[in-house]
Order: sequence, then C-alpha cells, then structure tokens
Amino acid sequence: MDLDWSTDELEFRDEVREFLAEKLTPELRRAGRLMTSVYSDHEASLEWQHILHERGWAAPAWPVEYGGCDWSLAKHYIFSAESIRAGAPLLSPMGIRMVAHAIVAFGTAEQKDFYLPRILTGEVFFCQGYSEPESGSDLASLSMAAVEDGDDLVCTGSKIWTTHATEANWIFCLVRTSKEAQKQRGITFVLIDMNSPGIEVRPLVMTSGEEVQNQVFFDNVRVPKANVIGKIDDGWTVAKYLLIFERGGGAAAPMLQAMANSVADAAAEQPGPDGRPLIDDPAFSAKLAEARIRVDVLEIVEFRTLAALASGKNPGPAASMIKILGTELSQKITELALEAAGPRGRVYQPHATAPGGPLSEYTPPADGYLSGAEWQAVAPLRYFNDRAGSIYAGSNEIQRNILAKAGLGL
Repeated sequence: MDLDWSTDELEFRDEVREFLAEKLTPELRRAGRLMTSVYSDHEASLEWQHILHERGWAAPAWPVEYGGCDWSLAKHYIFSAESIRAGAPLLSPMGIRMVAHAIVAFGTAEQKDFYLPRILTGEVFFCQGYSEPESGSDLASLSMAAVEDGDDLVCTGSKIWTTHATEANWIFCLVRTSKEAQKQRGITFVLIDMNSPGIEVRPLVMTSGEEVQNQVFFDNVRVPKANVIGKIDDGWTVAKYLLIFERGGGAAAPMLQAMANSVADAAAEQPGPDGRPLIDDPAFSAKLAEARIRVDVLEIVEFRTLAALASGKNPGPAASMIKILGTELSQKITELALEAAGPRGRVYQPHATAPGGPLSEYTPPADGYLSGAEWQAVAPLRYFNDRAGSIYAGSNEIQRNILAKAGLGL
C-alpha cells in the first residue's frame, strides 16, 4: 500500500482546498466548529448542501448519471478529509448517504426520477424510521404494521430515536407486512410523506437538552404501494444494503484528528492540577497521546480499506472495525475535552454552541454572557451526545459479533 498521494490526487486536494477557502463563510465555519454531535445545525447544513450542489459535489458517491462524481476512492477520501479539516458543517446523512443508495439500487425509474433530484436540492429531506420502543439492536423484531388495502398500505405503530423528524418531510420506514417463521421475512421498506394524515411527532429531550431525536406515531396512515422500495415482504434485503452506507463510507480519522488537536490546543491554555498548563500534566498528556496514536491506527485501517477496494478486493468486515474504533475513540476524546474544560465545562450554556436541533426549555442570558470559552460550552454537550455513538448504526457489541464471525470464524 502506497501512502503517498499521486500528482493527480495532490492537484485535486489543492482544488478542494481552494473551493473550501472560497465558499466556507465564517458563519458556516462556526456551525462546523461548534457542533455538539454528529449533526450540524440544520439551516447551516442545508445552506452548505446548496453550495455543494451548485458545484456538483453534494453527493459525490452517487452514480454519475444521478449527480455523483467520477472520482477515485482516494479522491472521495481526500474530499471528506479536507472538508472536515476546513471546518465545514456536515450534511444530514439520511437522504444523500443512506436512502438515496437504496433508491438507486432497488427503486423504479419513476422513484429515481422523483426522489433523487429533490434529495440533492434538499426539497426532499428524509429521516429514518427503523428502531421501535421494543426493537432496537434486534431490528428484525419490529412490529409496526402495514396492512394492504387496495393500492395502499395502512400503517399503524411507532418509531423511536428518529433524528430530525421535526425537520423532515419524508421518512423511510421498515414496516411489517406479514408474519413469517423467520422474522427477517415479512418486512417491507417504504417511503412515507411526513405530511400524511395520522402522523404525530413527539420530540425526545436528550441529556444535552437538545431535541434532535423524536418518537413518531402512525395511526392508520395510508401510504401508496408505489412508495415501496424493492418488493413487499423483502424489505430486509434493502435494509441490509443500506446499512453498508450507514456504517461506512466516510473518513472517521480526520474528524477525530481535528477533535484531538482541539483538545491539545485547549489543554495548552488550561491550567492543570499544579497550575501549569494541563498539557504538561503527565497523566493527561499520556491519555491524549494514547488516543492520538489509536486515531493514527484507525487512519491506516481506513487507508488499507481504500487500497483493498481500489484493487477490486473485498475489504471484509472493515466497516464494522472502523465503526467500533471510530465511535469509541470519539467517546474517549470527548471525555478528554470535558476534563480539559475544567469547572467551566460543567456550566450549561448551549447558546454558545451550534446544536443539531432545538433546545428544550432553555432561555439564554439576555447579554449572551459566557463562562469560559466557546469550546468549554461545547465540551459537555458533545460528551453527552457521543455516548450514543457505540449504539447507533448497529451497536458495537453487534459489530464485534460480526468481526468474530466473519474475521475469526467463531
């Protein structure tokens, strides 16, 4: 594996850097810098998506005929890494990075013509309806019912932990259309208009005080069968395909490197137990050094995966490995950030951040007063939100089971 970029790749990197320097306004950079979770401020995210769409870079991983880019895997990585390092806000993954791929692979020509252009522009904004109150990691046990009635499916039940359900105008759902001996059978993948009669969204207040997650209730919601992706009762096939894109496809290491660098910069200014800068405290610096070494290891894993894919090889269960390493390292680094924030990191002051959703029952100080620096306000919210990282997109316990089975033959 050659770790050096080619001349063409270096020229592309410079092109991306020039674009980011020109198009990333101070407001957009602030939204990226002050993110409190893996979700950017909604308005900033959409604004950045519009800018990328004008350049033709909003969905580079899509097939070229639908608006994607004819890039090598290395260029995809470079674009992702440079965007993170420049502080660009993240795009919502539900449409561009997830359901769009299912539509491309399993959708009809009519579905592709309707949804894909509108996902690119943001006119269609998706949320994900997978988990239910009694079906989380064991997703195949889901029970939200969809009964066939002529040309419609009549859907009744609820979905939970639905990110951005209050902003989304469409939701992609897994629903149960029949009961089979094998629980993975009888599940259907369907797209539902969030403005349909019978849908109610109730925000869930997270420990950070943000209302990013929601519970969505469906009461006899009529959905045209034309909105089914793939075949009725065979939605599990679509869901498994989509999970490939939910668990991978990005560059985790550059984001973690940027987070670790921010912690190091903050610790250089924050006094430690002996009054000297915290970065000079042997215990703290050792923990930060270990985290940074593990991030470098993750980057090598990502490069190896790129090299395998570029040569036409199957990278094996690499997506599970990257998901485990990436989320657990993010949790570790946010712990260090909270430690570096010190007493001022215990103050709840989200008005100094750019959260991914509305704040519940919070009134900011009239004068905008902030105890400490912006990063000290971000630290506790990012810490709380990152606790979910090892659960979403398939819990890390499940990912380790995949590694044990596919990698070790257990």
